[in-house]
Amino acid sequence: MRIKDRKVAKNIIITIVIFIVIGKGALFLIQEKRESLEKAMVTFLQKEMEQAYFMPASFISADTADMGIHKIPDRIIREMLPIYAFAENTVGKEENEDEMMAEFFRQREGSDEDRKDIEEEKLDYGKDALHIENSILEEMERENRAFAEKPPQSGENTVNPEVSAEEAEKMAGQDTKGQVVDGEENDFVIAQYPAYTYDWEEQWGYEELVSNFYAVDASTSLKEEYMNLDELLYRDLSVDLEAEGPQILIYHTHSQEAFADSVEGDASTTIVGAGEKLAKLLSEEYGFKVMHHTGEYDVENRDYAYSNSLPEIERILEENPSIEVVIDLHRDEMQEGKKLLMDLQGRPTARFMFFDGMSYIRNKGEITYLENPYIQDNLAFSFQAQVTANQYYPGIARKIYLKAYRYNLHLCPKSILIELGAQTNTVEEIMNACDPLAHIISIVLNGEV
Repeated sequence: MRIKDRKVAKNIIITIVIFIVIGKGALFLIQEKRESLEKAMVTFLQKEMEQAYFMPASFISADTADMGIHKIPDRIIREMLPIYAFAENTVGKEENEDEMMAEFFRQREGSDEDRKDIEEEKLDYGKDALHIENSILEEMERENRAFAEKPPQSGENTVNPEVSAEEAEKMAGQDTKGQVVDGEENDFVIAQYPAYTYDWEEQWGYEELVSNFYAVDASTSLKEEYMNLDELLYRDLSVDLEAEGPQILIYHTHSQEAFADSVEGDASTTIVGAGEKLAKLLSEEYGFKVMHHTGEYDVENRDYAYSNSLPEIERILEENPSIEVVIDLHRDEMQEGKKLLMDLQGRPTARFMFFDGMSYIRNKGEITYLENPYIQDNLAFSFQAQVTANQYYPGIARKIYLKAYRYNLHLCPKSILIELGAQTNTVEEIMNACDPLAHIISIVLNGEV
């Protein structure tokens, strides 16, 4: 065959292949919808050539003579259409990149939780907060100033940071609510009625909801579609109190988190001890069936803590289908000299924060490797808990904090992550905070918000 004739034949072949692609490509892509566009195109071209037994003599040379007959169409397509080889190589690289990115997110998620890309002050309510009186804010500021000037040492009085040890000794035995009486602390008194009530008849648009309830980290964004008051406030989050098995699971992705005066080696003085008290309160005081899982997933370091805990939590949920609520209890990380503290009923009480992962990176979009179909449910849970906290115990909750990753909140619709105090709080302050926290959770899970 002359060179000119071979060129003409080659052009005709290319034209035929292009028409085949146009004519049958769409149907094939539908059939191969699970594959990427590039991979589907590669497979389609190869199948079409194989079906046509297209083996022009001009492409069969000495170096192809030893190839299996099934490989020759592939060689022909590679030489005719270089984009075939490019697409084939690109598919492999992209799959590799996807796995690398997934691995990065799994590692980053475990150590990311306490890294804040937001000014600390934006997590707290200011003087324009609807539910907090200025006197409460001033009291919290006073307590933090006192702590910054002289953090309590081990064995020192922590009921009131501004009361000296000598004055505290004089107060011992006095019947003062919240102070030590005959060596025992006064009991917490459940708030029977809200101290503040929101007017939900007002216009609550996106800006109003965000400014009053949320602190959005710079790593993520809060979509407007999630900020629907009816979806947040009126979604039914009540649980079946008659269920045979446990209804609530409490666990700790970061079980090693401790406090200012925690005793090394004594888990009861860490966040695990706080989880035990919370479980006991929810069970004994409010009638829920609670499972407290004390597995450790961050012993060596915090990297991969969420991916480490995930298989075990999934197993627990599979074996206990009655569980409707999953609480991951943490403590926050604060700069030294700052304390999350308030006086509640005369008791030094750590403040806390509800936390949501959005599976969304600002300017990049959804994190497909960390998909969460329950984001709206998660947001409803934290929102109703926040509203309840603000109404019954004004000042105890910081704003709901939103970050980019998933943090295993996809395990069930009623999943929530709670930051209870921080490393600068004492164990006493943390344990005191479990009382109002348990009451808040019970209100939400009884559908009484």
